[in-house]
Amino acid sequence: MTDVKSWVASANGDTDFPIQNLPYGVFDDGRGARMGVAIGDQILDLGAVDHGLDAALFVEPAWNRVMEAGPQLWADLRARLIALLSDEAHRAAVEPHLVAQADAKMLMPFRVMEYTDFYAGKNHAMNVGTIFRGAENALPANWLSIPIGYNGRASSVVVSGTPVTRPWGQVKGPNDDLPRFAPSARFDIELEFGAIVGQPSQGMISVAQADEMIFGYVLLNDWSARDIQAWEYVPLGPFQGKATATTISPWIVTRAALAPFRTATPERERPLLPYLSEPGPMNYDIALEVALRPENGAETVISQTNTRELYYSAAQQLAHHTSSGCAMRVGDLLGSGTISGVTPDSRGSLLELSWSGKEPLELPDGTTRSFIEDGDTLTLRGAAQGKGYRIGFGDCAGQILPAADLPDWAK
Repeated sequence: MTDVKSWVASANGDTDFPIQNLPYGVFDDGRGARMGVAIGDQILDLGAVDHGLDAALFVEPAWNRVMEAGPQLWADLRARLIALLSDEAHRAAVEPHLVAQADAKMLMPFRVMEYTDFYAGKNHAMNVGTIFRGAENALPANWLSIPIGYNGRASSVVVSGTPVTRPWGQVKGPNDDLPRFAPSARFDIELEFGAIVGQPSQGMISVAQADEMIFGYVLLNDWSARDIQAWEYVPLGPFQGKATATTISPWIVTRAALAPFRTATPERERPLLPYLSEPGPMNYDIALEVALRPENGAETVISQTNTRELYYSAAQQLAHHTSSGCAMRVGDLLGSGTISGVTPDSRGSLLELSWSGKEPLELPDGTTRSFIEDGDTLTLRGAAQGKGYRIGFGDCAGQILPAADLPDWAK
């Protein structure tokens, strides 16, 4: 459908949301939260338009019920939306139900049931391992064989635009005899790709089955308090250092929209076990960037990379998640882990970009950053470039607010 155009004029120009995309979200323009689809600079109100599908699926302001309805419904909805937004014959009936994105606030697009964060970017794993253990011991012994992950907090997942307050936590510096309770001084981002599970599973599934279960994707920022994490993570891994917030972009870009941008995972140093074998290209070619804007300052792009750098695809991560018999639920969210490229300007976290503070980033205003300062806004962006169109996700942004005052009883 490369040559398909929409009668919505803004969908045919320089936009993340052409008719080839049609991502799903939840919005509020002052008349209550509703389900919508982005088209150009507009949002189509799916609860108001006659799309010929079960209206009950579009009443609750969350996409979980549509996900539950299954892949055939997903395909029928997409086909119907393409027809409604491309055929002039439908314009008179549909156009009154368009809302300008500029007049709407975006909300969480689905109810997150469980959240799992993986560690599937090899360059990131190599960089972090080198910083803390040296190049010779950078990768854990299991890393090339298994998608490593940890179970995170669904309650901490927020939509783009939600402010993030700097967390307090236990920290212990190299010269401290004992830990102290303090605001995180090494607060960081992680540029990730989030997969949304759209169908449930019971028992082990294949990579091919896992791929078909994925409803769509979002950009994901796994905010990380590196100093809290460094003290707490032995022996059980991340806990409070990762629990402050996880920000996702507001639009769910469907697997169907991303299908033309499939690409293979990187060449492997050792073969994977058969249950992780891929039936075809499972990764995606999506250009990514991170921008930093100081409070009252100008925005600077500080990193550019691509999802094709992921060593394990989302389908492999999901298949491995089920390998123990772990049941997956509609609305489960899988974070890819930080996506970094091979060059210094393609690293997906400030920990890597500043090499743990040893090489601070220089911003155009003359200031530097090793980690995030209060007032900074960090924005993730991503888009796949097609022939004459672009599939984008919308901004995944959050501003860091100062740590809250500590209660007297905690001092």
